[in-house]
Amino acid sequence: MRSPVLPLTWHLARSSGRRGLQSQLLAAGAAAVGAFVMLVMIAACLGSGARADRTAWRTPEPTRHGTAVQALATTYVRHEPVSVVSLAQLPGRASTPAPPGLDAFPKRGEVYLSPALAELVRELPAGRLADRFPKVRSYGTIGAAGLASPDELVAVVGRTPADAAVSKALESGNWFDQGQAARAEISGFSGSKASLFTASDRGAALLGVVLLGMPVVVLSSAAGRLGAARREQRLAALRLAGATPRQIIGMTAAEAAAVGAAGALTGAVAYGALLPVLARVPYGVGDWYTGQLWVGLPWCLAVVAAVTALITVSAVSMLRQVASSPLGVAQQANPRRTRVIRLVIFAVALLCVFQFSGSGVTGRQALALLLLFYGAFWLFGPWVVDRLGRIAGRFARRPATLLAARRLSDDPRGAWRTVSGLVLAGFAAGFFSVSQLGSEGVEYRDQVAVVTADAATARHAAAEARTVLHRAGVTATIALGREDDYDGLLAGGHGVIAHVSGGSERIDTAVTALASVATTTPPYTQDYVTANDRVALGRFAEVSTATLALGFLVATASAGLTAAANVLDRRRVYGLLRLAGTPLRVLDRARLRETVLPLVVLAGGTTAMGVYGSYRLNRALGATINTSGAVQLAVCVLLGALAMFATVGASKPLLRRVTADPAQTAD
Repeated sequence: MRSPVLPLTWHLARSSGRRGLQSQLLAAGAAAVGAFVMLVMIAACLGSGARADRTAWRTPEPTRHGTAVQALATTYVRHEPVSVVSLAQLPGRASTPAPPGLDAFPKRGEVYLSPALAELVRELPAGRLADRFPKVRSYGTIGAAGLASPDELVAVVGRTPADAAVSKALESGNWFDQGQAARAEISGFSGSKASLFTASDRGAALLGVVLLGMPVVVLSSAAGRLGAARREQRLAALRLAGATPRQIIGMTAAEAAAVGAAGALTGAVAYGALLPVLARVPYGVGDWYTGQLWVGLPWCLAVVAAVTALITVSAVSMLRQVASSPLGVAQQANPRRTRVIRLVIFAVALLCVFQFSGSGVTGRQALALLLLFYGAFWLFGPWVVDRLGRIAGRFARRPATLLAARRLSDDPRGAWRTVSGLVLAGFAAGFFSVSQLGSEGVEYRDQVAVVTADAATARHAAAEARTVLHRAGVTATIALGREDDYDGLLAGGHGVIAHVSGGSERIDTAVTALASVATTTPPYTQDYVTANDRVALGRFAEVSTATLALGFLVATASAGLTAAANVLDRRRVYGLLRLAGTPLRVLDRARLRETVLPLVVLAGGTTAMGVYGSYRLNRALGATINTSGAVQLAVCVLLGALAMFATVGASKPLLRRVTADPAQTAD
């Protein structure tokens, strides 16, 4: 016998009227936003890994029978890194294959530039950048296969084995050379060590994925519960008419899956269509190649399936009362209470998070603790909302406050879903806004260092440095490095330090002029010495900004959708209240206070926990909290609250429409 589930589901969906269609469209819209954001986050992670792979060839890996010498050096212009790869074919050895992005192994004197670097060379005066490379008639071009980003600044220079730029002296460097300078004999370009400037991108993006993942889950779960009250009433009637629990669950799952799949597919299509636009969003070393952000069809299908499953499970999870007590649901006689076990689980989870967090935590353990915290707060939120409603109802002095308190205690899970996105985003706001660490290297400002082999060479280099800087029109004071100055720009080594006057442009000109004085490593500035810290902190800052923006965006969308759905679900209650003489403005104030009460308590709590987590992180790193972050935190909280109230208030016209004919609505 053919099952009546699908035909009946289709019939009920078509006959649900305009309000039923509105709920379905809202759910599909939430699914589309969730799928789109999730795909963008996954694309950032996978794209960051692809970027890192494209830079691994620049760091040479030694082989026993090398055919060429490769040296990596890093110089800076306008505070941006320029990776210079010097290559020299060893005589009497087999031919070395071409590096990625080049058609052939470079010959002596050939210079290949990335498109962004070639444009910069044409833009800046030769004494500021171009003179750092050998003079050539024309530059070759490095293809996309050898670059991580269209904006990356990379040069490949052909040398001879006797050239100082590939000498063995490069192998003994300072601690800050790690990731920026290396030298080895190679036989190919299958390196596995990513560039310093791309190695941390994927980890930072993964942190953003975890922090944004929960708001996306909240949004998808809210989508599954849109129209829950209407659905419960309809299914309770069917249950009383003889439908089995299995049929009720099947009908709900079919409707939710169809709506969720349609919305998720729309989000996936929007992601694919907007790939060229997304590629223009800078991260790390710059913009993206469009192909780096394409996650592939399997990932797209997996995300669509995941969002659809979340919505379906969320919708089905609401049917426990319908299956067990359809009469109680039909009469709306059983308020959804929460149990104190939620408080116990939350306390245990929070104790575990605080106990195991610290300086010895690995990246995976930190992510696991973060997920545990989010999960515990998701379980704890409805319990707090329930208690808030009871307390507010006991001390209410105004009708709007009393109505809001009754709604909070009658449906704490629904009220929690309205504010949960912003509450969880508050943790990220509190964590990121005060964890911006100050940059190092202020004491090296306006300095250029040249490394020499010994003290005698340093004295000769000092005289030569004065000459070349004067010829370049740069005003500078020359000093010799001290062996006991381990905190200086030379880190206790031999060399010359030029104190340059005139700002960033003069610094770049001095670096170019002093290139003729440096015998091995190029002249460097504080940008070179502080690169490791600046790259990590820069990625952290970029991810924090993106996480805050997207987190508040998703949370606001979730709140707006839930608020609109609550109006549709409660139209019978609002109609009865209007028939009893309740003014529309009182109902609207009650809706706002129903949002404000849990938002102030819960969002304030998670924001404080985020600040505490940031304090623990800074303490583990031996750094201090940036006090200016308090201003950013206040701005984030204010904007988030205003956006929340705006989205909740945007459903006031819908409230007016559903209560326009209270007699018919109540009936």
